[in-house]
Amino acid sequence: MTKTSTAPVLSARELNRATLDRQLLLRRTAMSATDAVEHLVGLQAQNVKPPYYALAARLEGFDPEELSTAMDAREVVRIVTMRSTIHTHTADDCLTLRPLVQAARERELHGFRKGLVGVDLDRLASISRELVEAEPRTMKQLREALLVEWPDADPLALAVAARCRLPLVQVTPRGLWGRSGQVALTTAEHWLGRPAEPVPAPDATVLRYLAAFGPASVMDMQAWAGLTRLREVFERLRPQLVTFADERGVELFDLPDAPRPDADTPAPARLLPEFDNLLLSHADRSRVVSPEYRGRTWQGNQAHCALLVDGFLEGVWRLEETGDRAVLTIEPFGTLTPRQREEAVEEAARMLTVLRGSSSYDIRFGTVVRG
Repeated sequence: MTKTSTAPVLSARELNRATLDRQLLLRRTAMSATDAVEHLVGLQAQNVKPPYYALAARLEGFDPEELSTAMDAREVVRIVTMRSTIHTHTADDCLTLRPLVQAARERELHGFRKGLVGVDLDRLASISRELVEAEPRTMKQLREALLVEWPDADPLALAVAARCRLPLVQVTPRGLWGRSGQVALTTAEHWLGRPAEPVPAPDATVLRYLAAFGPASVMDMQAWAGLTRLREVFERLRPQLVTFADERGVELFDLPDAPRPDADTPAPARLLPEFDNLLLSHADRSRVVSPEYRGRTWQGNQAHCALLVDGFLEGVWRLEETGDRAVLTIEPFGTLTPRQREEAVEEAARMLTVLRGSSSYDIRFGTVVRG
């Protein structure tokens, strides 16, 4: 990371407040679900419910059916983009961001090359496109069809190659609120009825990243996008940006007119889903996660939903649903003050009301999570 000694220094709390503001987490915003997905440059969506939880924490008057309806209307889609993970994107972003990160998706295949010996990847992409555009296919169906052509190849490697070479979206009902089905895939172009854009220059995406996640370093942007060699892009954009330094002297870039609230700006409690954008979009996550809690939202391969208190990670939570009843359990890492507990309960109740309507629920505090 580039270090500088002349730029104004932003404290961890100042970075925290700026990022929370850009992430719509300092106050709920009256914005449509589609506009929020666009502003945030997509939402992590490894599972079906996280995008709905993410928007419930950010938007005033959010109705989960709004996002679901937009997905059913093909205004937003679920597709693998940044960091090789599934994101919910607007249709426009799907057709521009996927080409931007396509080279990174191609590089993933290096890890599967032993299972792809003798496989013509261009032919694989062509066959896969024909298959999924004829009708949406599950990964199992795609593997089985490709094995007919390459019986000696590794089945998993064949399916991964199709996913890497083609912009495959998950068709509905997968992702719809309360009506989700199995993962079935077709191409973005076929699903949206229009071609993908040419590979764009990353300049516009850098500016959008800063608007949603800044102030940020080059390494932060690279961690978010899963791309490398972005230094020259930032240098090209430097004349239209402002620069700061964090407390370690790392250079941070930002938009001149972007909000940078005072460090003492109140930050309400928020319940975020697993893999939320806020937690995964910087190389240095100390603006949200203190060093003592690093890694505490993970246990093996299991990611936990995150509790924010005063803008920082302070615990995890889980929701157990049985029929019309739900139990939401909050597990703080340390001791919360009575007011912080009250705020957490109020936020949990609000989220459950938004996502479950009049269904009954309980909110509990569980055993404090130990490291």
